[in-house]
Amino acid sequence: LTLTLCFSVGQCGNQVGCRFWDLALREHAHVNKKGVYDEALSSFFRNVDSSGVKDVKQMYKINVLTYLNLQAVLVDMEEGVVNEILQGPLREVFDSTQLLTDVSGSGNNWAVGHMTYSSVYRDQIVDKLRKAAEHCDCLQCFFLIHSMGGGTGSGLGTRVLSLLEEEFPEVCRIVTSIYPSSEDDVVTSPYNSVLAMRELTEHADCVLPVENQSLVDIVNKIKHMSHSGKPGSMIKRDSTIISGQGGLSGAEKPFDAMNNIVANLLLNITSSARFEGSLNMDLNEIAMNLVPFPRLHYLVPSLTPLYTLSDVSVPTRRLDQMFSDAFSKDHQLIRADPKHSLYLACALMVRGHVQVSDLRRNIERLRLSLPFVSWNQEGWKTGLCSVPPVGHSHSLLALANNTCVKPTFMELRERFTKLYRKKAHLHHYLHVDGMEQSHFSEAISSLSSLIEEYQNLDASKGKLTPDAPRLSIAR
Repeated sequence: LTLTLCFSVGQCGNQVGCRFWDLALREHAHVNKKGVYDEALSSFFRNVDSSGVKDVKQMYKINVLTYLNLQAVLVDMEEGVVNEILQGPLREVFDSTQLLTDVSGSGNNWAVGHMTYSSVYRDQIVDKLRKAAEHCDCLQCFFLIHSMGGGTGSGLGTRVLSLLEEEFPEVCRIVTSIYPSSEDDVVTSPYNSVLAMRELTEHADCVLPVENQSLVDIVNKIKHMSHSGKPGSMIKRDSTIISGQGGLSGAEKPFDAMNNIVANLLLNITSSARFEGSLNMDLNEIAMNLVPFPRLHYLVPSLTPLYTLSDVSVPTRRLDQMFSDAFSKDHQLIRADPKHSLYLACALMVRGHVQVSDLRRNIERLRLSLPFVSWNQEGWKTGLCSVPPVGHSHSLLALANNTCVKPTFMELRERFTKLYRKKAHLHHYLHVDGMEQSHFSEAISSLSSLIEEYQNLDASKGKLTPDAPRLSIAR
């Protein structure tokens, strides 16, 4: 039952996507001892071999994946990354009719991606979308992976998002968006990000914002730990989630460590769709349970564990510690502090040998220190998948709908305003056919009203009403 269809757009989106599919195949090969095409594989891969069952484990080892086709569409307006994927060990998994590339790129210009390329390639994108959807028995969710700072990912990526809504309005759209850091080397990234934000706010069901700076901080912290040489803190190289080793992609590339963290976020969020569990969570349940107001759909992801210690004599982190870690700043993929902000809802997606009672006990323990809105004190959604990630006994992904995203958006608005006040670089955008200055003013006002909505919720934090006394039922 193919449940999900992935779109990766732009250089960053395709690099993250490639790491995700690589690690997903590694995970399936690790679990699938019989080596048959099973329901777990069918969530993302199509069996295109009619000659009978093949051995997944053997195929994985010798990199001959000719009988699996990935349910994904890859779009980039430069050829580099997609060509690299097609020359790499995963090349057999991709259906060449599901790839779309150009040669000139979008030149870090949202308008070129959103206006120019979308009008040139709209029909081809829709055609590829429909063909891919035809192969899905039960299409539950679209995943879109892109970055915000460049031209193709932000511009064409958000155009693809609105096309998904036009063509399949009833299918849930979950977007993983990589936000640039303030030291970004793309001067125009504040423009691109704010223009893209408006589209995400209007057309996505859920957005998982990931900040480049957070990924850099996590990678540096782990590298520092692995070089510290203290007994018990040596990090096991091949099972840390920032390692490029152990997958199909060969030697580690510069952004692999950062991309692996995002890939692991996607592995965890899709685990319920891929494997069995005592408390499985449908992907479309995420938006249903975590988004009480349609525009406030930005969910802060945090992941634990981020590494495995190589010293086996050190006891593995207790289960309760893992839950506490998921709510600490060090494990979040954006720089924010949800504990001092207001929760609208929270999902805990647990993998591995964890009991429902462990889950409930930790929620009861944590909820005392986490400020939830007064009307949704029970706003927890839980998923339990029995298959842990490779190299771990258990893992946890927390998705928090929390007002702590506000500072990230305010910082973005500030960087946008610095450029826009001087009208710097504006001519590059206004030369693009179909792009007008009103797009900028509408985008910044959309972002400001989003910030204001979070602000209003924050203001209600001090006025949390105590729970009304519950009716006692006569026995």
